[in-house]
Formats: sequence, structure tokens, C-alpha cells
Amino acid sequence: MALNIKDLKITSPDIGPDARLDDRHAKDRENTPPVLRISGVPDGTAELALVCHDPDAPLPWGFTHWTLYGIPADTKELGSDADIQFRPGPNNFGAEGYGGPRPPAGHGPHRYYFWVYALSRSVEGAPSLREFLDDYGDAIIEQNRVVGIYER
Repeated sequence: MALNIKDLKITSPDIGPDARLDDRHAKDRENTPPVLRISGVPDGTAELALVCHDPDAPLPWGFTHWTLYGIPADTKELGSDADIQFRPGPNNFGAEGYGGPRPPAGHGPHRYYFWVYALSRSVEGAPSLREFLDDYGDAIIEQNRVVGIYER
């Protein structure tokens, strides 16, 4: 399946273009996920998946802050209750669900990519980010992201 990069959109009233995330989203504060709005879901989408990943973390594969599965294709908004409404997967904090930014103090700004994936088939269970990409990479019809920045 050819990758389509023109229709799927993800935006957030809580995240300006490459803007700093508010402290309420941080792991050691309120740990509240930002509101995310989804539009332009392509035809043939069976399900959406969401990932929040920090590629700036000083680890070989970065740091996964959120994996979320079982999101119906007609979903327009993910709110602070997304972990209750849908199926949270593992994060690199050793838990499931949203784990907000918590970069090492003094490490400088980190980018937090909130990726939405339109999938041609549903995700089974709650895989890690690596398992998801390995097992469902061929099912990605389209993907897009919004990026926030956080620093301590």
C-alpha cells in the first residue's frame, strides 16, 4: 500500500507549532495529556493508533511516553480521558497510558512527537512502540504528527 501524506491531520489547542508544552502535561506535574484533534482520516482506515515519542531522550531508541490503540476511525478528538476511552499500551516509564514529559534536568529542550496512524487493520492487544511498528508497519495507510517542546 502506498503511503499517503496529504490528508490525515493532527492538531492541538494545547500545542502551538513547535511550542513549549504547558507544565500541566509534565509527568511530575498534573500528567494530563494534551487535547488532540484528528481530521482527514483516509478511506479504508480500520482503526487509529497514537504514539507520543521523545527522540531527544539520551537512550538508543529515544523514550516512548504514550501508546494508545483501539481508536475508532471516526474519532475527532482525544481528550484527557483518552486512556479510559481507548486501549492504552506500554510507555517507557514501565506503566500503561500517558506519561508526560520528564526530560533530565539541564538536558535542554526535548521534542515530543504526537503521532497519529491510520491503519488498514486493527491492532491486537497493546504492543510496545517497537512491536507496533514491527507488526503493523505494513498496515499504516497514513501518519502525521504534532510536536511540542518541553525542558526542565
